[in-house]
Amino acid sequence: MELFSEILNSYIMPFMLILCGFLLAYKIKLHRILSPRAFFKTLADSGTTSGVSPVKAMCTALAGTLGVGNIAGVATAITAGGAGAIMWMWIGSAVSMSIKYSEVVLAIKYRRKTDSGYIGGAMYTMRDGMSSYIGKRKARLLGGVFALLCIVNSLLMGNAVQTNAAASVFESVPKEVISVSFVAVIIIVSSFGAKKLCNVTFALIPPLSALYIILSASVICRNVSYIPEVICDIVNGAFSVKSAVGGAVGFGMAEALRYGITRGIFSNEAGCGTSPTAHASADTKSPHHQGCFGIFEVIADTPVLCTMTALAILIAEKKHPASLYSFDGVPLSLASFGSLLGKYAYYLVGISVILFALATIIAQLFYGKVALGYFTASKKAEKLFAFLSVTACLVGAVMPAGLMWTGADITVGVMTTVNTAVLIVMRREVADIASLGLNNLDSDK
Repeated sequence: MELFSEILNSYIMPFMLILCGFLLAYKIKLHRILSPRAFFKTLADSGTTSGVSPVKAMCTALAGTLGVGNIAGVATAITAGGAGAIMWMWIGSAVSMSIKYSEVVLAIKYRRKTDSGYIGGAMYTMRDGMSSYIGKRKARLLGGVFALLCIVNSLLMGNAVQTNAAASVFESVPKEVISVSFVAVIIIVSSFGAKKLCNVTFALIPPLSALYIILSASVICRNVSYIPEVICDIVNGAFSVKSAVGGAVGFGMAEALRYGITRGIFSNEAGCGTSPTAHASADTKSPHHQGCFGIFEVIADTPVLCTMTALAILIAEKKHPASLYSFDGVPLSLASFGSLLGKYAYYLVGISVILFALATIIAQLFYGKVALGYFTASKKAEKLFAFLSVTACLVGAVMPAGLMWTGADITVGVMTTVNTAVLIVMRREVADIASLGLNNLDSDK
């Protein structure tokens, strides 16, 4: 099992992500989409107010990626590969943009309208979009397999792993307190529809992100004299073998501690096929418009928040190297902020990690419910899924991480490999949507 996980996540999945990213970037003319005028004009004119707004849908997607993965992932990347690993994270995020755009626009194209709003995601893209390539029966089976993997991923990555990471933030807080608190939230929100879930994540993600940015900016402003030296370390160390490996590992951290346990996928989940489920609920003007919000999701996740975490850690390592020697992952990030800003920052970042983990659980609960809806609309099935989510939280808080991470890593690795293969097959459809979106923008000049 561990050997399969190692081969899948160290060789097969990275190859598929790189191939898919560069191929799609060429097909959709990513450089034109990222033109500042075109990009920000598209974001400003993206939807209506009658349903789930594009911004709220994006916040739900961000809830599934921000926080634990960014804070732990950057710390582990630096520990594994030095400052140069951060350069590889930036390069990885650039590759991710075309993948995220593509999976989002296809989710919008193949979503369905229901009484409670839009539903969609990679499993529906596979079922309806791949039918012309492999036949309806095989496409339906492919979508079903992916939906099942989404449910498993929701329970493992979305519940057990998040609770495990959150419970380990403060040693003084009993793990049972965190797990019971998360269980209470699951029970409350399990009956929520897409719009209410998006409202919850919209209430959590912007203020949490703002708080984290303020703390990071305080570190940078107070230690601005260290920035040139830190940037030089990042650039100079980027092309050593150690940094390249560390960057791949760190950027592949999805939502919690991974180094030494898993190789994982990109911190912004590009290619995994989960976040399109959130974007598909948006009342957006066109697939292209929501695809641009997918790109913005990548930018907020890695170039912004991951970079700020990296700068804080690297500055702290220069100022207080002895006090950070034995730390890794979330503890390293917390210790870095604490050493530079004091205990209040240590606790604020720790609380943020817990709340980010909670937001991720809510987002993954939504993903799991949509995936379950692929098979059945039964209320009994929804109650069973809620029960399993509660169980995963309780077990995840106290169980050893090794086996849990191996299972989660295999699930995510298979999902990413399958989803990127589908994106490669459907690349012409994505290119047509991108071309139409850019042409419409040009006509509005």
